[in-house]
Amino acid sequence: MFEAGFQDALVYQMRRFGESYWQLYRAVIRLGETFDDKTLLSWIQGERVPRYRLSPGYFKAKLPHQSRSLHGHDLGDISPAERRRIAVRLPDDFSSLPFIKREEILDWVRRVIISGSTDYRRYQAAAVKQRYAIRFAGVTYGGGSRSPRAHALTASANYSVAETLEDPDLLSGVVDAPPRLAMEMADLIRFKTSTLTAIGFQRNGVWGEETASQKIEHLGLMFGALAASPAGVVKGRGVPLSQLTFGLLIFPGIWDWYLQWREQRRGFYTKWEEDMLMVAQALTRSEVGWIRQHPELLKNVRPINGLIAPEEIEFAARDWHGACDAFHRHAANRSKEVQRVMRVHRDPFEPIMCILEADKPLAEYRKITDEILKRMPDEDRCPRPAAEAVRSFLMLPLGLHPGLRQKNLRQLRLCPRGHFPTSERRLEDMKCGELRWSDREGGWEVLMPSAAFKNSGSSFFGQKPFRLILPDLLDLYKYLDAYIDRHRGVLLGPAKDPGTLFVKTVKTTSLDAAYDSTKFYEAWRTVIQRYGIYNPYTGRGAIKGLLPHGPHNVREILATHILKQTGSYEQASYAIQDTPDVVQQHYGRFLPQDKAALAAKILNQVWEAA
Repeated sequence: MFEAGFQDALVYQMRRFGESYWQLYRAVIRLGETFDDKTLLSWIQGERVPRYRLSPGYFKAKLPHQSRSLHGHDLGDISPAERRRIAVRLPDDFSSLPFIKREEILDWVRRVIISGSTDYRRYQAAAVKQRYAIRFAGVTYGGGSRSPRAHALTASANYSVAETLEDPDLLSGVVDAPPRLAMEMADLIRFKTSTLTAIGFQRNGVWGEETASQKIEHLGLMFGALAASPAGVVKGRGVPLSQLTFGLLIFPGIWDWYLQWREQRRGFYTKWEEDMLMVAQALTRSEVGWIRQHPELLKNVRPINGLIAPEEIEFAARDWHGACDAFHRHAANRSKEVQRVMRVHRDPFEPIMCILEADKPLAEYRKITDEILKRMPDEDRCPRPAAEAVRSFLMLPLGLHPGLRQKNLRQLRLCPRGHFPTSERRLEDMKCGELRWSDREGGWEVLMPSAAFKNSGSSFFGQKPFRLILPDLLDLYKYLDAYIDRHRGVLLGPAKDPGTLFVKTVKTTSLDAAYDSTKFYEAWRTVIQRYGIYNPYTGRGAIKGLLPHGPHNVREILATHILKQTGSYEQASYAIQDTPDVVQQHYGRFLPQDKAALAAKILNQVWEAA
């Protein structure tokens, strides 16, 4: 049933032209058609031409859910999952268009909106089809279980027949690490994440949860590559699972094979290879390296033709520290060689380049929030789509105003008005921030302890918490109050409240309402796909040339906007809680013409005064 505004408009126009319900039905129906005379739904949805000479889309504009797509598009043999992603981005008259035009639209939607047409996205789409990593199931750190991201590691089914017969799990394409390797990984994670170092060991630096999860993933990829079959599409090295051990990582042949294998897959070296070599150096560093302090790892190493010679194992058995020193020097030299030739494959600025090139990047990006509000569904008729739209709207200003990283925004807790806020000490223990109402300031406040930030040791914080009163712009408080009071409960449904501000849409298959890093990235990316990217075939979307991206790009937009307006790396660093040096190195895509324009603006004041 449609909202009253639509019904009133329909009745008004029928009376205006002196037509009855039956007369309108007879005008629409064609001979031989089976059409229910009790409904005009197909005509209202634009499948028939109105007789009242009203402006195109007059009645459609009064529908309660502007973002909903039409059903029944002719999409050929496209799978149901892809059909759901594509249908909402097609024009209403898609099925009546010529075949060539339909193919053109489908290609554009797939290339630009669904995948994003960058070199890296195309490489990534092809690479994810070749699953080969080792999964370290059950590895824990800091007394808790691993993050969902680490649990998602899978292995390729591209192994030899002999190996498949040894391990039936390989048939499913998912390989858990063999028990010994899993125990070694667990010991490494315990070593790098525990509060106190075990007696008799030394270390330099501690891994947080995100870093530990990342290292598990990256090392799992390396061991998976070594184990994958050379005859499969992954073209691995075929090392039996039973021979995988961290003791392999002190032998130069292993690393040289892996570096060249990655270079051949991608076509060039990237910072990934340099980072992996830094991990290798840290693991074998004198006195504090974890592998250096575990010579017993060598007992499980067997010769591998072309990678590890028996003589190398004998030398390491005689002089473990000498072998570690030799490899540490080798890794340092390889790192320098990779640095000279490595290229940037994933340019984080590429999806938002049209934003960064604008005179006022932040104002350009803000157009997305206007698009969300323009297409906001009616809350009474469509409560869940309305709740999702309000959540989409809030993500942007709450990401733009504080300039938070994805993790901090995703884990931001909620303290509704009238509730007692969480203490700073408790937030520091939880390493997350909170959105709470400030009676003193009369506004919503974001409070986040410095320990919650990735760069908590930065001079920006000075060991003090981050505080920011959100400005009530674009009716932010109105939508924030509505989200907290009504929409958030609609999204949660019967699920347990995780206490975070942003929650997933809970469905029958949902187990948890809290976002993990992957799901939150997907949620942000969906907002950009739905509201941000201008679609020339539907006229919807806010910004031409925009590509799908995640929440971290907000920091580039903030930094670049301030740089364009002020020319100050220091002021830009305030917006993203960092130092001027970091902004200059990583976030400031400050174009030469913008520098010249700022200088000219100052110099022109002399002539204008004259």
